[in-house]
Amino acid sequence: MPPFTVLHVCMGNICRSPMAERLLAREVQERLGRQGPTDPGRADELVHSHSAGTGGWHAGEEMNPPAARQVTARGGDVAGFAARKLRSDQIDAADLVLTATADQQEYVVALRPDAAGRTFVLGEFGRLLAAVDADALPPAAATPDAVYARGVALVDAAHAAREGAASLPADDLDDPWGRGDQCFHRVADEIEETVRPLAAVLLP
Repeated sequence: MPPFTVLHVCMGNICRSPMAERLLAREVQERLGRQGPTDPGRADELVHSHSAGTGGWHAGEEMNPPAARQVTARGGDVAGFAARKLRSDQIDAADLVLTATADQQEYVVALRPDAAGRTFVLGEFGRLLAAVDADALPPAAATPDAVYARGVALVDAAHAAREGAASLPADDLDDPWGRGDQCFHRVADEIEETVRPLAAVLLP
């Protein structure tokens, strides 16, 4: 039940999935802000965006500095972030799981086969969004129940749109770990190409 919960997954949970977590949260907050002043807690009551890594090497660490720079430069908040290893109960509680790569998608589905219909490579989900008829989704409203119903219906529609097809190699996000700010900038751009339209469908 509400809030609509999005779980972002990458390898170490210090670069790609934290950027996706916080950039989606920023998009939701911005869309709410257009309706009038609101606090960040209200955004989390509608869409809970969080993340984890398939490995636990960095558990407890802050976001990688160049990843944090991308989030803050784009108006997001990095406060309070701590990396963690993915657990099966986090998958169970997620309404949508977005992974950085196809390998991580397979990892999630191996842990929880019943999550296959709501687990996508991030770029894949971005492509499928374009095939979904937003007018056929439940009515939009800035309430937890409305956003939840719309989000769950959106995930079902995206799963139907992929028709069992595998993701494409281009759907994967490059791992920017150990690379320069230019690479992190490009990866953050690619993340926004999915999280921005996702927020727009949830809160049109």
